[in-house]
Amino acid sequence: MNVKELYMDCFYYEESSLAHYLHHLLAEKKISLEDYISKIDFEQANDQKVAEMITTNTLAFHKICIYSLKMNNNDFVFIFAACQQEAIQFYRKRFHQKPLNCHEYSLDFQFDRDNAVISFHEMRQEFTSFAAIAGYFNREEFTYLF
Repeated sequence: MNVKELYMDCFYYEESSLAHYLHHLLAEKKISLEDYISKIDFEQANDQKVAEMITTNTLAFHKICIYSLKMNNNDFVFIFAACQQEAIQFYRKRFHQKPLNCHEYSLDFQFDRDNAVISFHEMRQEFTSFAAIAGYFNREEFTYLF
């Protein structure tokens, strides 16, 4: 794998810290996009500069997670949101009640949709604004509605 592939993966998987380190090393010409990742030496990075870049969000990361909110004993809704509080707030506004619980799921979780397997991470790319409902799950019928 080369640096360019790793750098692109950072954006796809929202790895802000690694992306900022790579950006810094690229800007300082310590590595190039064509280099193999084995050439990366994070000791050459200025940690203070990278920390400032992360704090100011130089690369404009806006991480979105997926949360499962329990509606009742059998029904759950999946909501894309920046944080657990935002997911709960969105749920309360939409359903006019408090969820029974709220748990973060992995964006890598896969399920069937339209005769294909898709992950929440892939599904998230379909949305342009957040918080948003990704779909529903019924435990009794073991059905997903996405």
